[in-house]
Amino acid sequence: MKDNLRPSIVMLVLFTLILGLGYPAAVTGVARVVFPSKSTGSTIERDGKVVGSELVGQSFDDPKYFWGRPSATSPANNGAASSGSNLGPTAQAQADAVAGRVKALQDADPTQTGPVPADLVTASGSGLDPHISPEAALYQVHRVAAARGMTKEQEADLKGLVERHVEGRTLGFMGEPRVNVLMLNLDLDGIKR
Repeated sequence: MKDNLRPSIVMLVLFTLILGLGYPAAVTGVARVVFPSKSTGSTIERDGKVVGSELVGQSFDDPKYFWGRPSATSPANNGAASSGSNLGPTAQAQADAVAGRVKALQDADPTQTGPVPADLVTASGSGLDPHISPEAALYQVHRVAAARGMTKEQEADLKGLVERHVEGRTLGFMGEPRVNVLMLNLDLDGIKR
């Protein structure tokens, strides 16, 4: 048994160094060189400060900004707690949450009488989705324009800004067109009035 103990310990230490330290360091190094932005979480910087990630939703509740999908995480948009709510479509808690979100949208813009897009009142599977549908973004144009004191012409320009932020399907056929809410709001802050 003593004859097997030394080689076992040596192999444990060797493979721990190779697979536990060496391999992750090599993969991280290659990723930093080949995909520098993605390897650091696709973070977005403005004026030298990280303001968010392209991959994780952010909470916006000011009427002057476009609102994203509700988050199922606690606290909201917590990347470490990624999960859905596990509430089915017939669950009373889900129905109450959706009704509350619909009311909040209607209270924020009483002039909007169209149907509320589902992605503005239901959380995504991960609870962290940074995107909304183009319809959900366009639904909010009037509220955002009114909250910012924009004229009708500026509201039309705002609609154009939303349309420029529509990302197509991945590889032209996967998924649905979408709008990254953080990127849209960052560009919205850059508009001169």
